[in-house]
Amino acid sequence: MKIALIEPFFGGSHRQWAEGLVKYSRHEITLFTLPGRHWKWRMHGAAVTLAGRFLESSLQPDLILASDMLDLGLFLALTREKSASTPAALYFHENQLTYPWSPQDRDVKNARDHHYAFINYSSALLATRVFFNSRYHRDSFCSALPGFLRSFPPPNNKEGIGIIEKKSRVLHLGMDLKKFDPLKKEKRERPKRGVILWNHRWEYDKAPESFFRVLKMLKKRGIDFHLVVLGSQSEKYPAIFDEIRSTFEKELLHCGYVSSFQEYARWLCLSDILPVTSIQDFFGGSVVEAMYCNVKPLLPDRLAYPEHVPEPLHASFFYRADDERELANLIQQRLFSIPLLRKQKTEQFVAHYDWQKVIDQYDCALQETLSSKPA
Repeated sequence: MKIALIEPFFGGSHRQWAEGLVKYSRHEITLFTLPGRHWKWRMHGAAVTLAGRFLESSLQPDLILASDMLDLGLFLALTREKSASTPAALYFHENQLTYPWSPQDRDVKNARDHHYAFINYSSALLATRVFFNSRYHRDSFCSALPGFLRSFPPPNNKEGIGIIEKKSRVLHLGMDLKKFDPLKKEKRERPKRGVILWNHRWEYDKAPESFFRVLKMLKKRGIDFHLVVLGSQSEKYPAIFDEIRSTFEKELLHCGYVSSFQEYARWLCLSDILPVTSIQDFFGGSVVEAMYCNVKPLLPDRLAYPEHVPEPLHASFFYRADDERELANLIQQRLFSIPLLRKQKTEQFVAHYDWQKVIDQYDCALQETLSSKPA
């Protein structure tokens, strides 16, 4: 089967997912992409640019697969001479309906943010099949639609919700986890003190202020620990990251983005505890990578995280969301038992997200889309 994969935001986890699908799928996949920046403009204008490239290509695909950053309706309208009879699938990495927007965003202040969520809604309504990267993502998006549509004057097309639900399914994010294996096997001397890890983007939705407040509690209690801070950063990142070099000068082993995968993986393999304070994670790729490297997570009991740990073990890895004191107490307990903690493994909880494990699910789901009836 020939597939045109349309990705307006070809960067970060979107790029890794697209390249992994191309690498592992038995189908023939051709990429049509734009760089992963200016996400708002991508949602508005990428359909025009990528429609032109698609029309200029010689490809006549059996299926169009697009990410949530595409205005699918506009793309299909502009390419109807070539795509009129071609089924289209939509893959949601995130959505702009339930994503926690920054209160500093000008579109939020001016009540212009609904437009991006409506692009997601109309694209899902039009797609032949809709795929979400987690159960939490699917359920939260569909549950938020009634309230979202009621915010518009009637008729507000609520019947579209059931249509989307019927054609939606979960395809967990495929990840190239096995590339960590050689680095996990390296012998290395580990610090006696426990190592706390941050390996997320430096963005407000990861709640870094909460994370570092918890660490300040531990420091004030006189608890010894090391700290590794990784993750990509944009030009405008939370100010707390400028403070931590002085606040945690004695604890920091590393602070900043690393461009080498090998260096990134080695820091993960050196770390012990991953406290997570995020207010948004539709899947949580950085959490899964750390868990695969046997960093023990402490997770808020919300978002997609419960899908990453077997339910009987939830009590060992979850805390009450937003309860910073409870999180600090749990970290402290683990810091007092580092030798035992390092013997525990978490890689088996997330190994099934590796591309080699999930690719058959993807290939079958994409093949089945050809026989699905458009809504």
